[in-house]
Amino acid sequence: MIKKHYSTLIIATLAIVLLFVPQAKAYVQQGLMKVGLFQPNIEKVEKINSDPVKPNANYKFEMIDAKGKITKLEDLKGKVVFINFWATWCGPCIAEMPTIQKLYDKVKDDKDVVLLTVEVENKKENAVSFMKKRNLNLPLVFPNSAIPQEFLDRSIPTTVILDKQGNIAHTTVGMADYSGQEVIDFFNELKKMN
Repeated sequence: MIKKHYSTLIIATLAIVLLFVPQAKAYVQQGLMKVGLFQPNIEKVEKINSDPVKPNANYKFEMIDAKGKITKLEDLKGKVVFINFWATWCGPCIAEMPTIQKLYDKVKDDKDVVLLTVEVENKKENAVSFMKKRNLNLPLVFPNSAIPQEFLDRSIPTTVILDKQGNIAHTTVGMADYSGQEVIDFFNELKKMN
């Protein structure tokens, strides 16, 4: 009888830890990503924005880094842009960050690709500390204007990939593993398009 109560107590404690400790939740989610779950559904690019009802959008969005350097989205036209929206308290965001780091390590020298991580709450000190603590050197920016609703409705993490004209080519709402070759292949397809 006592053993039954201990096992119930242990299971309840684990459940509480997973619910309230983002790092514990992230650790479990990273394990699930490693076994192949949570892959981004990136499909072959045929044609982007071919629907005449939805003309090419001209999104306005300004970001600022921790040192005060401003990046305007319109200045990134001509490049494929990967934007990940996240927060330091978000377990799924924490879980996918190492995969975004692996992607960044592959594309950081590619002049035709820009990768940005946008900490949505503008908590600069927390975000910089988060990156240092986890040995991440991802390009970290913060919103310096309203985030277009087409990019981020309410859920984080959300990742948006823009083509060279600034159109949304892909959106993933929720956690995903970006470390695979399919993301690089998708970037390469977008780079070939006019």
